[in-house]
Amino acid sequence: MRAVAEIRETQWTGPGAVLLASWVTTAMIRRQVQRDYPRDAQPARGGDRSHRTGAPFEPIRSVYLFYSGNIAVAHLVARRFEQAIDWADRALHDQPRFVSAMRFKVVANAHLGRLDAARAELCRALAIDPKLTIAGFREYAHYAAPEVLELYVAGLRLAGLPEG
Repeated sequence: MRAVAEIRETQWTGPGAVLLASWVTTAMIRRQVQRDYPRDAQPARGGDRSHRTGAPFEPIRSVYLFYSGNIAVAHLVARRFEQAIDWADRALHDQPRFVSAMRFKVVANAHLGRLDAARAELCRALAIDPKLTIAGFREYAHYAAPEVLELYVAGLRLAGLPEG
């Protein structure tokens, strides 16, 4: 959260700022992936992995998914909503059930005034995570910088997420 404040204070907007902001959100995305894909869903170590094509823990794809999600949220925090949507789409291409990326798209579309797209993506997210509410998200993302949390909450509220 301190990194986000430092980026704002220095008006640092280069590519390094996107990378730095992506590091700030690493814990949030890792936590969501761990929640959506528990360890018992993975094959045993040393087991046959040939059937894992497209699986969420396939090494190269999971790294790409992880960083494309981070870059999406970095663009979101920098209020570059179009780029955030593009990167969230990349993450969702590799893992269509990645709820964090869906939330990024909901928030970005809502802030761009594309409420129909935001609501459609919110419906997809709620189909996977039906207990998602604004109160629950605030509790989940309690460690986020206040301005980042409010950016998310405002977008989720515009899209019609229940208060909880």
